[in-house]
Amino acid sequence: MLLRLAYLGVTNALALLRLLPMSDREKDAEILALRHQITVLERQLGTTRVRFTPSDRVFLAALLHRLSREVLPRMRLLVRPERLLRWHRVVARGHAARSRPKRPGRPRTVHSIRALVLRLARENPNWGYRRVHGELLVLGIKVAASTVWEILKEAGIDPAPERGASTWADFLRSQAEALLACDFFETVILTGACIYVLAVIEHATRRIRILGATVHPTAAWVTQAVKNLIMDLEDAGCRARFLIRDRDGKFPALFDTILKDAGIESVLAGVRMPRMNSIMERWVQTCRRELLDRTLTWNQRHLIHALGEFERFYNSHRPHQGIANARPLHPLPTPITDPAHIVGRNVRRHDRLGGVIHEYRHAA
Repeated sequence: MLLRLAYLGVTNALALLRLLPMSDREKDAEILALRHQITVLERQLGTTRVRFTPSDRVFLAALLHRLSREVLPRMRLLVRPERLLRWHRVVARGHAARSRPKRPGRPRTVHSIRALVLRLARENPNWGYRRVHGELLVLGIKVAASTVWEILKEAGIDPAPERGASTWADFLRSQAEALLACDFFETVILTGACIYVLAVIEHATRRIRILGATVHPTAAWVTQAVKNLIMDLEDAGCRARFLIRDRDGKFPALFDTILKDAGIESVLAGVRMPRMNSIMERWVQTCRRELLDRTLTWNQRHLIHALGEFERFYNSHRPHQGIANARPLHPLPTPITDPAHIVGRNVRRHDRLGGVIHEYRHAA
């Protein structure tokens, strides 16, 4: 017992002698380091390995980096002095990287040029980035070809060979000025007879032409209807090049021959593919919903009269969303800017077919 007491006394005396050459700053640093190590140990009670978080490493490295290499080995640390110095080097490199001024790289392309590049690629699916770059140079916009490639890549636009395939919808939009579409649809009158109606629509203007209605759509009747259509198109100055129709047996071979002589090529829709003639099918649906499903037609003469009224309403008054709510035969009027002129009692309603169809106009 006395021997152990003497040993402890000598050890503490030597520890006091070690503290004599240390300055107050070094003592304070050692005390703070010991306290922080105790905190780390308390935080990890029950674990077999002591782990230092990045914040612990930064704190110890910043606290002890000014101490001399002679002092560090004598301190009671949980890590070796070499590891502590390595922590300090990592912290110093990170601080230097953050404080180092960034190199002035190439500025980002302005938004207007990026929008124009995306527009050219969207409107021309078969253009690659080289073709888009050439078009920009023609417009006087000088950018690098690699910049165009990066813009298209960031926007997720595939290369031209992968997006250059033309779809049927693209064909309809690009050839709308020269496209007609026709179709037969049937309706039942009050007597139970089934009447077939033949109609033609212009893709660009959405103008509808009802060629007639008959109980027996014979080849002679269809041929005369297409002849009347060609004369009507010539009088209106419509230069159509294609007519979309289905493969219905009511269309005789002479139907396509007459159209071909007039410079119009027939385009046959696929079997059971109504979307290839979607605009015409949509008009048939509109005619049924707004007219035929709300009217009791007595006979064929009454049906032709009702269809004629609906044709005039459809072409001269009804707005069409496909052409920005315009009308086939009349453009939209000038918007009224003065709210004082918009008064409900100055708007008059005009009825067609006994009130089945309503039109609204300003009072004269």
